[in-house]
Amino acid sequence: MRGVSGDTSRATGGDTNRATGAWRALVRPVVRTLPWRAIGVAGGLGLLFAAAPRLMEEDVSGRLALNALRMSALAFALGAAFLLDDPARHTTAVVPTRRAVRHTLRLAPVVPVTALWWTAALLLVPAEVRPPVGGVTLEAAAALALALAGAAFAVRRSDSTRPGPAVAGALFATAVSASLLWPERWALFVAPGDGRWAAAHDRWSVLLCAALAAWAVCGAEPVRRRIGGGLGARS
Repeated sequence: MRGVSGDTSRATGGDTNRATGAWRALVRPVVRTLPWRAIGVAGGLGLLFAAAPRLMEEDVSGRLALNALRMSALAFALGAAFLLDDPARHTTAVVPTRRAVRHTLRLAPVVPVTALWWTAALLLVPAEVRPPVGGVTLEAAAALALALAGAAFAVRRSDSTRPGPAVAGALFATAVSASLLWPERWALFVAPGDGRWAAAHDRWSVLLCAALAAWAVCGAEPVRRRIGGGLGARS
């Protein structure tokens, strides 16, 4: 029994080491293929929006600062819509690593960059007109999650290696339409002093959870690939 237990432990350890080695082997090429230029341009534009109230120096209202941060968050989300653009997509689709893992590897390096960027955007807004950090951060997280979910959906439903432009265009059109046409009784874009602020952010929470669920669902392997292992299945 002791020998069997030892063999099992060695086998488990070997599997763990192989899995760790596979992850390490994938990280470097994935980081190189990330759309850093699109994310950098979007992030820079977002910081310019966030800095607008500080640059104006006078006649700055809390509503203006809130809208500046909302535009900043949207700009960064538009850049994140390019996250899953990968010219080598049809090559990597046939590797044993599941698509959910590949998507996670593309997202992981961007998470700390996003956190640092959003912190800088918040600090650029003068403290006296800065909107509630928790509420506006929830809005930004929902916008980012919607962009990621859109990218994952586009990858799942098409063979395009660069779905980013279409996803970014759809996200921008949706944001503009929502700000103009969204029913008042389900308001999303409200000011901190508005009595609907808390209810609006309950809706933002629902949007965030729905977008994260869509990201997870779209990251799963297609059934036909799981069953048949078909190399021609969509990745």
